[in-house]
Amino acid sequence: MISRRHFTLLCGSAALAQTPSEKIEVDWHDASQLTVEGLAFQDRKSPWDRLPARAEGVVRKEVWALSRDTAGALVRFTSNATELRARWSLTRKSLAGVNMTAIGASGLDLYVKTGMASWRWLGVGRPAETPQIEAVLATGIPSGEREYMLYLPLYNGVSSLEIAVPKGATLKAAAARPAARKPIVFYGTSITQGASATRAGMCHPAILGRWLDRAVINLGFSGNGRMEPEVLKFVNEIDAAAFVLDCLPNITAKEVEERTEPGVRMLRAAHPDTPILLVEDRNYPQGFLLPAPRERNQSSQAALRAAFQRLQKAKVRGLYYVSASELLGDDGEATTDGSHPSDLGFVRQAQALEKPLRKMLK
Repeated sequence: MISRRHFTLLCGSAALAQTPSEKIEVDWHDASQLTVEGLAFQDRKSPWDRLPARAEGVVRKEVWALSRDTAGALVRFTSNATELRARWSLTRKSLAGVNMTAIGASGLDLYVKTGMASWRWLGVGRPAETPQIEAVLATGIPSGEREYMLYLPLYNGVSSLEIAVPKGATLKAAAARPAARKPIVFYGTSITQGASATRAGMCHPAILGRWLDRAVINLGFSGNGRMEPEVLKFVNEIDAAAFVLDCLPNITAKEVEERTEPGVRMLRAAHPDTPILLVEDRNYPQGFLLPAPRERNQSSQAALRAAFQRLQKAKVRGLYYVSASELLGDDGEATTDGSHPSDLGFVRQAQALEKPLRKMLK
């Protein structure tokens, strides 16, 4: 049962300004008791971890630390409230990185359902302080029952999350997805984790989750998405609709050659019919002029294509492939720092993956 307690809060006069204007009494709800998506394992050390507790000491310490960030985790709920608030406790002191906004790294991102499989952005929870934050997500909402989706931070961990509605308003868990509608699993790097999306709902796994009306498991590990068997062991436990392997930005051509085929065969042995999408690394936009980044791309991409061809020749079924040229465009305008996508880059990357994923999910 969802725990409730009354609390007096200041109500914002406008959703964007989030400026207190009057006192209202609200009920607080533990978000972990609502419909949680994006977390594949039940045996977690903390309620919002992305890997199970037994992964500690199995995966490298850097991967374990990053797995405690909440990238991809979200809460779905229904409410007739005219205002939504949240408070959450962060596990890291830093609110943002040099290539991340504080809202994307440590904030919340709210969407509202507007059709059968259509979602629109509504508001954010701004992380103005740490570790405990309280913020208006949206206010002045017209009366009526609606379904909401609230994304958790991309580059911070959360030890607790609560959602508040005005006293007397309803807040309930949204209907769970049908069991047959399995999640899409992404295993990758900082780009998969969400750097440098301005908010959590703008990284490409989240975008694709909305477009394809699917739950998404985001196993992006910043700087540490290395196609490692120790991590793939846990990826392999997930009953997925599709696997997306997107590790090239963190591994060299030699590592691509050594790890791709064993990794794919590991997944295929446990999931004989689940489609697998191999993704080349995005082209560095400065590579049109600078030889070093261009050669880095070309060598790893060539190694992945060769591995894909060998797997096809060996008649490994259900493999799909996305080339780098499709990911960010060729105008050089889709990254924040020459490596990590901007929101524009994430939309383009989602568009590049949408077509093969739709085909795979059939």
